[in-house]
Amino acid sequence: MRDLASSLRWLSLNTATVREQWDLRAAIEGCVQHGIPGIAPWRDQVQALGAEEAGRLIRDAGLTVTGYCRGGLFTAPDDAGRRAAIDDNLRAVDEAAAIGAQCLIVLGGGLPAGSKDLAGARAQVRDGIAAILPHARAAGVALAIEPLHPMYATERCCINTLAEANDLCDALAPDDPILGVAVDVYHVHWDPKLAAEIARAGPRILAFHVCDWLAPTKHMLLDRGMMGDGLIDIPHIRGLVERTGYAGPIEVEIFSQDWWKREPDEVLRTIVERYRTVV
Repeated sequence: MRDLASSLRWLSLNTATVREQWDLRAAIEGCVQHGIPGIAPWRDQVQALGAEEAGRLIRDAGLTVTGYCRGGLFTAPDDAGRRAAIDDNLRAVDEAAAIGAQCLIVLGGGLPAGSKDLAGARAQVRDGIAAILPHARAAGVALAIEPLHPMYATERCCINTLAEANDLCDALAPDDPILGVAVDVYHVHWDPKLAAEIARAGPRILAFHVCDWLAPTKHMLLDRGMMGDGLIDIPHIRGLVERTGYAGPIEVEIFSQDWWKREPDEVLRTIVERYRTVV
């Protein structure tokens, strides 16, 4: 495994971690100040500046855009809604290209309004990814399918296991690096088939996200923990990922009402310390 204690070269800040304290401009400055070389911005923050200006600021700061959050959310109750989602994803691909993102994170989407058909929702996700693949390929933007924890299956993302994400890659773009997966320890740590599916993903792993699972969890979305504060064996999962040959960024993504109340410089100092000692 890589020696994280001696180098921050693989560390990246997902800006969701400080989104309540800092806009994108401030997050870029914070990364520079704390020696964090990577950044993964969210679309609303990029759109507030404009993709060209956001890309210029990031490049001028010498940062690497490790990912762009997010695309996907393809599910809708009618053809017009599904078409609108595809069009929005085409714009997301263009934004990702403009800021130089290494990948666009793709979430499936939950059940369409009025539906209880998870199989149908998953079919819509498959069709949506298929529809944007040619544009992503032409733009040179890799798509990273991120499975979310099953607690989000009906409301946020109906792709809930790494096996499902691997299956989509096999079905839509076998052996094509334009389509891969994102492994987020928060969403996959529970999976008894995780080791086998990480090995199966292999070079398809385009992103690796870390935080921690607190117990008891007080909020389904906004109670993630700082690495080391919860129950996830993060070094074990990192070892599984790195044994596939993955040598890419380690991105810290923490949605937390607790950490959003803290001074952002404290948040970044803690991230650096935990990256060195816990991850």
